Amino acid sequence: MVPLERALRKPGPDTVRGFALPQLKAPPSDPADPPRRGIFKVVDGVTRQVLADGVDARGAVSALEHLRSFVDATVYVREVNGERWRLLTLGETRALWDHRGRVAQAAPLPG
Repeated sequence: MVPLERALRKPGPDTVRGFALPQLKAPPSDPADPPRRGIFKVVDGVTRQVLADGVDARGAVSALEHLRSFVDATVYVREVNGERWRLLTLGETRALWDHRGRVAQAAPLPG
């Protein structure tokens, strides 16, 4: 059993001395800027050879054409600010994989 004085005592400060989280900045939003399309990087999961780098979604799908399974590749997309690559989830990679064979028949994207 805990003494009543300890149970009713206020906890210490919420922060730890010497530790601070970085301040988050809101991304600059310019309504005149059109939304950026994804820039992809596809890496073979077995040989770690880069199959495609700096390509759009169609290029990424084309790079997946010769693989046996969607788990045989690691696919990254460039983040909006362009500083980092983000690894696609298995679901996102599967969505690209499901478009194999349909890229050549599709009309070109505008812009």
